[in-house]
Amino acid sequence: MSLQLPFESSSFQKRVDAYAAGRASPVDIPALNSLALRSLVSLFDEKEMLFSRRITLTENGFLRERTSRKRTIIALLGLQRLAESGEALPFDVTKIGDVVRGDTRWVRSIEDLGLLTWFTAECVPERLGKLLKELDFSKALDTYSDGRQARTRGLAWFLAGIAHAQLACPGTLQDLTDVAVETYHLLRDNQSEGGIFGHAMFPNFLSEIFSNRFGTFADQIYAIYALATFGRAFQIEEPLESALGCANAVRALQGEMGQWWFLYDKRACRVVNRYPVLSLHQDGIAPVGLLAVGETTGQSFDESVYKGLSWIAGANELSNDLRSLDRGLIWDSIGPRRRIANYWEGALSFMNISPGPQAKSLRIRYESRPDHFGWLLYAFGRFGMPKARIADGGTTATWGTSRGGQR
Repeated sequence: MSLQLPFESSSFQKRVDAYAAGRASPVDIPALNSLALRSLVSLFDEKEMLFSRRITLTENGFLRERTSRKRTIIALLGLQRLAESGEALPFDVTKIGDVVRGDTRWVRSIEDLGLLTWFTAECVPERLGKLLKELDFSKALDTYSDGRQARTRGLAWFLAGIAHAQLACPGTLQDLTDVAVETYHLLRDNQSEGGIFGHAMFPNFLSEIFSNRFGTFADQIYAIYALATFGRAFQIEEPLESALGCANAVRALQGEMGQWWFLYDKRACRVVNRYPVLSLHQDGIAPVGLLAVGETTGQSFDESVYKGLSWIAGANELSNDLRSLDRGLIWDSIGPRRRIANYWEGALSFMNISPGPQAKSLRIRYESRPDHFGWLLYAFGRFGMPKARIADGGTTATWGTSRGGQR
């Protein structure tokens, strides 16, 4: 295996267009970016200069939750990618970034530290040296509980942050190689031979005893991204084998309609709980991870990414478009109406009973989160937005047709 050349911004859209030829719902990436940007506008708190954790549509209108620095950082990562395409942004991203960095007391895990490092490397690399002096990276795995428990997402974000720091300032910062390698080995030790990652290697509590065996889709995809980026940053091929092992495993388990299922058994390498299927996974973090490993290794995951995007546009269990163009949002997920359905599915899976999804037992969750749209733009922001606009700030989107999801 050899490391590949950097990503070409037009290549994925061209490959998607070729794959989608003759299908009813071609994927218009720039239109998707435009909708994500409109969604972020709806989630922005101008007073605090941060993004809200989520907004929820209720019978009395939208309910807005408090702001979140972590989710704001993810939104900024996506906005940075969009800005790099030459698009003007409706936010003062410099000021928002200053607010996020102005108080680092919110950094309480290696996950937080990794995300902050990732953001600094991508958006303000000139401040990396200051960050590395303020926070002790060498002891982070022992300082924070998610490091001690070897939680997959925390390790992945921490490793990705270090890798991006290396890419942004190669050879000019304090040496992070030792802690990067240690993090990589902890992450790799939580992966099964079948390629699936568990949620945590050393969970603390009896209630989390299954964390070593089961992992969410987020665990898989963040690990894929981190391993691919680590391999590229430090010019080593071994992590790419682990990234490909996981990417091929989750691709083999992808639903017929393109669903990225929720929970996996790393021992049996199978799906344990399918729902909820999150829009964040379909058009956000799955493309982030799979495109990254594909670009680094040369192995294509385009068809799987395309299927995941089509699920959002109505090719799903409810035949319902999750994009609400009139409200400028993409809804959160499709999942069971009753939580007990997930417990039954988990129990039945151990008896190798896999009943098909019953549409009447599923519903759309009418919520939206800024990290969803941040990851979407991080994956696709480089494609820019449509040239043609309509007067109200929307776009002449051709990405599928509305099928009743615009509540």
